[in-house]
Amino acid sequence: MRDLTPILLLAAALGTPAAFAQTARPLSEIAIYPEREASAQAVALNESRIAAEIAARIVALPIEVGQTIARGAVLAQLDCRDHELSLARARAAHDAARSRQELSEQQLRRARELGAKGYFSREALDARETEFEVVRADGAQAQAQLATAERAVTKCMVHAPFRAIVRQRIASVGEFATPGVPLAALADAERVEVAAQVQPADRGSLAQAAEVRFTGSAGPRKLRLIRISPAVDPQARTVEVRLAFTGDPAPPGSAGRIAWRDPRAHLPAETLVRRDGRLGVFVEDAGVARFRPLPQAQEGRPVLAELPAETRVFVSGHLALQDGQRIATASR
Repeated sequence: MRDLTPILLLAAALGTPAAFAQTARPLSEIAIYPEREASAQAVALNESRIAAEIAARIVALPIEVGQTIARGAVLAQLDCRDHELSLARARAAHDAARSRQELSEQQLRRARELGAKGYFSREALDARETEFEVVRADGAQAQAQLATAERAVTKCMVHAPFRAIVRQRIASVGEFATPGVPLAALADAERVEVAAQVQPADRGSLAQAAEVRFTGSAGPRKLRLIRISPAVDPQARTVEVRLAFTGDPAPPGSAGRIAWRDPRAHLPAETLVRRDGRLGVFVEDAGVARFRPLPQAQEGRPVLAELPAETRVFVSGHLALQDGQRIATASR
C-alpha cells in the first residue's frame, strides 16, 4: 500500500485544511471500556464416587441417574442381618462384662473393709485389686466392641453426604458390596463454581471488573471472582479463573462464557497511527503534536490508555501529523 503521508502534507500546505482539520479531545471524553469474554464451564466442587464401608448384599438402591437428592438421602440399603447378630453378641458380652465388674468392685470394697480391721492380708488385698483392674479392662474392651458393632449397623444404610445430582448408578440390587467399591457417582448440586480459561493479559481487568456474568444454556447468571491462578497453562497459554455464583448456580457441567467490562480506559482503534514502524497516538502538548508510542497496541484494536485523563488526543487529521508539528487544533 502506498504511503499517503506526503500527499496529505502537500494537500494541507496547498490550502485544503477543511479536509484534514485536526481535532483533539480529552482522553476522558473519547475513552472506551471494551467488553472481555472467555470460555467457561460450571463445575461441581464435589464429584464423589460413594462406596459401602461394610461388606454386605445390596437389597435396595433407590436412586436413578439424573435425580436430584437431598443431603442424607438413602443411596443404598445393605443386608444387615449378620451385623445385627454381631451387635446382639456385643451387647450380651458388654452386659456380662459389666456384671463381672460390679461383682469385682463389691469384692474389692469388702476386702478393703476387712483389711482395715486386720482380717485380710496385704497379699490377698493386692490380688483383689489386680483382679478388679483386669475385669475393668475387660469391660472397656467390651464397650469398644459394642460401639464398633453399633457403628457397623449404621453403615447398612449408605447416605448422600450432600445435596447432589446422581451422575451414575454403578451397582445393582443383589450384588455384593465390598468396602471401597463405588455404588454411585454424585455431583454436588449446591457447591458449584465456574472455571474459566483467561488470557494472562486480561487478569487485571477481570480482577477490577464491577460485574462478571456467566452465559450458558441455562441463561445468564451473575458471578463473583474467587481467585485467579498464578500458573499459566503451557499448552493453551491461559490462566484458570474460579468464580462463584451470587444466586442459584447453573447445573454442573454447563458450558458457556464469562463476560465482563474492562474498567480501564482504552483508546479507540481509529486514533492509532504508525510512525517509524511503531503504533501510537498523537497528543497535543502546548500547541505541538507529540507522538506517543504504545508498545501494546495492535492494528484495528482498542489499546489500554496509559495516559492522564486530561490528555488531549487527536481524533481527526492525525494521519497527516508528524511528531513536533505545530498545529492549530479544532477542539470539541
